[in-house]
Amino acid sequence: MRLSTLLSVIIIFFALGCKSTKQISQLTSPRDSAIVVKPETDQHHFMNEVIQKLDSIKIAYQTFAAKIKVDAEDNNVKQPDLLATVRMIKDSAIWISLSATFLNVEVYRMLITPEEVILMNKQDKEVQYRTIGYLQDITGIPFDFNTLQDIFIGNPIFINNDPKLITKQDNLLHISFTGGYYKHLLTIDNSANHITHSKLDDTDEFRNRSASITYGEYENIDGKMFSMNRQITITEKKKLNLKLKFKQVEFNKELSVVMKVPKNYKRK
Repeated sequence: MRLSTLLSVIIIFFALGCKSTKQISQLTSPRDSAIVVKPETDQHHFMNEVIQKLDSIKIAYQTFAAKIKVDAEDNNVKQPDLLATVRMIKDSAIWISLSATFLNVEVYRMLITPEEVILMNKQDKEVQYRTIGYLQDITGIPFDFNTLQDIFIGNPIFINNDPKLITKQDNLLHISFTGGYYKHLLTIDNSANHITHSKLDDTDEFRNRSASITYGEYENIDGKMFSMNRQITITEKKKLNLKLKFKQVEFNKELSVVMKVPKNYKRK
């Protein structure tokens, strides 16, 4: 598996896509019994309720730790299973270890801070020191450290207080956003108060990137509803399917995120 794919898996991120505006409107079009709310014309208090709903589903935490079993299929070719171990101290550091499960050996170790990325290649005994922009360059995705934290936690990303269209149907809310780089359709289970699906599309019409993520198997962990299973499909020139199974999830425990680089590692 290529380094760029590995890093995409580690980050558990989805490349933004470029479906047409027509496809987005089809996704947000009302079905039978659905109620459509256009922000510029409809009741202001309903918009406030939706914004409050988005705030209420965010998980608050100080530290986070988990192991993530990753099944990957790259352009219809099954890749070796991976295990990612993640430790996170909010607004401070993200420590990641990536192992190839069939060899039971650690392949990469990474430390990400708001300013720096340290990447250790344990097989080749190499280390790289980069700025946070390195991750944006290698994945082709514009994000900051805060967004990266939300990705692991399962909090909504790429949203703002100006949704363009809201469709309410039964217990589901479909909320459409448009930003500088993306179009985003977020689906929320209104009664259970959690995300069920996220669909992102690139606004650059000359690219052909899209992503879809489905959140499932929510569990109550220390009073926080957390999605233990996620399925991600990323498409551009090729297609990447990921199945992510979280286990040993812990919040607000004391963690170590020390990154010790052996003296014999070559700086690349």
